Amino acid sequence: MNRLCDSMEPRVMDDDMLKLAVGEQGPQEEAGQLAKQEGILFKDVLSLQLDFRNLSFNNIETIEGLDTLVNLEDLSLFNNRISKIDSLDALVKLQVLSLGNNQIDNMMNIVYLRRFKCLRTLSLSGNPISEAEDYKMFICAYLPDLVYLDFRRIDDHTKELAEAKHQYSIDELKHQENLMQVRLQDERARQEELEKHKVCFCLQTAFVEHLNGSFLFDSMYAEDSEGNKLSYLPGVSELLEAYKDKFVIICVNIFEYGLKQQEKRKVELDTFSECVHEAIQENQEQGKRKIAQFEEKHLSSLSAIREESELPNIEKMILECSADVSELFNELMMLEMQLVEQLEETINMFERNIVDMVGLFIENVQSLMAQCRDLENHHHEKLLEISISTLEKIVKGDLDEDLPDDLRALFVDKDTIVNAVGASHDIHLLKIDNREDELVTRINSWCTRLVDKIHKDEIMRNRKRVKEINQYIDHMQSELDNLEYSDILD
Repeated sequence: MNRLCDSMEPRVMDDDMLKLAVGEQGPQEEAGQLAKQEGILFKDVLSLQLDFRNLSFNNIETIEGLDTLVNLEDLSLFNNRISKIDSLDALVKLQVLSLGNNQIDNMMNIVYLRRFKCLRTLSLSGNPISEAEDYKMFICAYLPDLVYLDFRRIDDHTKELAEAKHQYSIDELKHQENLMQVRLQDERARQEELEKHKVCFCLQTAFVEHLNGSFLFDSMYAEDSEGNKLSYLPGVSELLEAYKDKFVIICVNIFEYGLKQQEKRKVELDTFSECVHEAIQENQEQGKRKIAQFEEKHLSSLSAIREESELPNIEKMILECSADVSELFNELMMLEMQLVEQLEETINMFERNIVDMVGLFIENVQSLMAQCRDLENHHHEKLLEISISTLEKIVKGDLDEDLPDDLRALFVDKDTIVNAVGASHDIHLLKIDNREDELVTRINSWCTRLVDKIHKDEIMRNRKRVKEINQYIDHMQSELDNLEYSDILD
């Protein structure tokens, strides 16, 4: 770990320190040079260490200046002079927090950490509070979702004891937190309600919004000045009414079909999500059992080592413990590889199913849209017949009806009237084509984003799990590596 300060003077974090730390811990060589040229975005930083190197400490006293690291998952401030945990509010994705060997002496700092819902690993060893009699129980009670404390897994029995011991205080704290949450919810209630309706509407319409009525048909005439003029021709009003009725029926069919297909896609997604959740949960339970078995044996082995007086026996026992650690690592990684293969098969099957469902949906919608175009073509032919017939009557002087002036202006010759009818037809077809293209583009984009996100989420899950396994195993192995014979023999 690169040091950030050679001086023993107390320091606070600033932008220069963060930039230096991120730069040193970020990509190196060609990738590093490119990052320096383009600039490193703090929001892309997932892990950051602000601790020490070769016994040179940063001497940070105050946590601040981390607001831009909004995606940070792993933060180490090991070996500093920090006495208060605060100013981390922006780090909503924080999973691992190392604050060992600092000067934190007030247990109420733990209450602040309750807001970090993703926090699973916390290290506070070497702080004054770690010497308190109720240290572990207090933290387990106030941070019930914590998995590792000082790199040791918290077992369920300890959590139950801690919850029972601090139940009254926790209940009161939850009450205060609930009151605060209600106030916060009230402040943003209106905006959330608007967003909720917007999301619900998008889900319900299922890419077929505004097709449950005459919206598309009306939009075809909204900018069609020629078509509006021609609607005043004798016989066109009845033709237009019949055309609209049939057109709207097809649109409603598309809308209702879209809702049914959206529900089918939702069922498919829910089933997939449930399968993934069950697979992960079952795998995690297997991992917990293996860790519990290991820890039971490991603690017994450590006790035996401390009781042993013969150095050769001690060395042999330590080697056996190290072999157990390696075996646990292999077992946990094997479990993870099995889960990766299982989820990969599940994801690929879901991808095939959802792509097929979207493809069938698009195919059927395009077929229905083709019926709209057929209606438009038929209407165009009939309108052109009426227009040509009207022109012939005007030329012969046989037209009995009075036409509006702007409509009569179109009947100067055949080319003019044919062009007017054709222009109206082109506008209508363009509106139909655009609505179809919009629907196809949006659902294809949705499908692509969904599948990409599922693959990305699985990659991130795997990386986090492997990282968690390595951290735990590294700590176990480090504990053995640092075991000093003199301490044992004393």
